[in-house]
Amino acid sequence: MEQRFEIGKRYKPIGKNYWCEVVDVHKTYNSKGELVSIHYVATHEFCGQIVTDYSVVDPTIARGQHE
Repeated sequence: MEQRFEIGKRYKPIGKNYWCEVVDVHKTYNSKGELVSIHYVATHEFCGQIVTDYSVVDPTIARGQHE
């Protein structure tokens, strides 16, 4: 398991009409120091407000249309 997308990556979720941008990466390690999971933090604008999703997984970004 490794990080596939860098901060700043823009994608359009399937079925949505807005662009999201990866702003952070959260990695979880177990007690042995092994990487267990990677979740991305992404933001988009809605009605003038910034909406943040803290639990975006790799396939969501991979399936989205990329800019």
